[in-house]
Amino acid sequence: MSKVSSPPVPPYRAVKTHDVFPSVSHDEAARFDFLTHFNKFLASSLGRGNKLAYERRVLPAFRKEKARDPKDRFEIRNAMNRDPFHRLWSASKRNSMEMRQQNGRSIVLRQLDDLDARANALNEGKSTLQLDPTVQVPRYQSAVDIHCMPGCYHGEERPGDVSAGANYDCGIFATTAGALGGLSDGGGQAVAQWLKANYPNWKPRRVLDIGCTIGHNVVPLALAYPETEFIAIDTAAASLRYGHARAQALGATNITFIQHNGEDLSRWEEGYFDWVQTTMFLHELSGKALPQIINEGFRVLAPHGLMLHVEQPQYTPEMPLYEQFIRDWDAFNNNEPFWSAMHALDLKKVMQKAGFDEADLFVAGVKAVADRSIFPEAPTDETEDHGRAAAWHAYGAWKGGAPK
Repeated sequence: MSKVSSPPVPPYRAVKTHDVFPSVSHDEAARFDFLTHFNKFLASSLGRGNKLAYERRVLPAFRKEKARDPKDRFEIRNAMNRDPFHRLWSASKRNSMEMRQQNGRSIVLRQLDDLDARANALNEGKSTLQLDPTVQVPRYQSAVDIHCMPGCYHGEERPGDVSAGANYDCGIFATTAGALGGLSDGGGQAVAQWLKANYPNWKPRRVLDIGCTIGHNVVPLALAYPETEFIAIDTAAASLRYGHARAQALGATNITFIQHNGEDLSRWEEGYFDWVQTTMFLHELSGKALPQIINEGFRVLAPHGLMLHVEQPQYTPEMPLYEQFIRDWDAFNNNEPFWSAMHALDLKKVMQKAGFDEADLFVAGVKAVADRSIFPEAPTDETEDHGRAAAWHAYGAWKGGAPK
């Protein structure tokens, strides 16, 4: 096996903190450092063994038994799940996700009183945080602990706490091996950079970010467009409490965080927003909710407004079946039940059905923006951690054409 060089992994202490970020001890940081390197090792050095196992053992055995090649990613998965190397790799990868959650939760729970107090100080009396206890968390969100995160995004240790958001914030660095930057906001920075480069004169008045969780991606957008009104919605009050406090601490005071379900945007009139977007959110939606949210987004989008959905690449006929299989790992092993089906969708057709003209659709490639003297650039070769790499496709459309 040829040696493939990988960029150095930054230490956990490179994480940028803010007023509600959990304090981390030496040993807790060391655990995250281990997990960061472990994830990098699983994605690169050990991860390459999956393809070797497939090409040298699994595929020849499949051909011998079936007298043909696998017809889809599911047949490859069924065959690979019998291979001892892949089973070892997969179990290790799942274990790394569980350990990341354990470390994050232990960090948060020992200081929850202080975290709640700090968040409350930033949230209290602010009209930019609007929680609604009548909003129900959809079953497609509540039925499973997404990312192996206990309680998912909406879980609470006690009523009104910020434990879910704080855990998510302090541990995502280890999950992504630091590729999203010090504030884990490289995705939002990438979108802002792409828009500024391609549409430098565009000045949106109002922006809707759907499925914002704790605002990793909407905060850099709000900072890039300080005169714009941003509305960030999610059904998870626990994440919104933390996300609002985090945004206030980082100076993004032009965002209003609202507890709301994107399947029904009737509180906003037709054409209210100049930009409607999601970031790594569509794959967490049911097959019924996804088109409904896109339909509603189209309705509230103004003429010449932008709809943008940032996701990992869709499965196309041009994508090799093996790559589709390895990208599908999260669907079956990381509590992402809609990942596989969503990535097999033709998002362009879904957006056309919502009302967009085919000529107004586009796909752009974006990579996380971060300080490259500290944080590694997202890989795009065989060392990529498929499904978790900081390189995405932006599936977009201008309603009635791009602004002049």
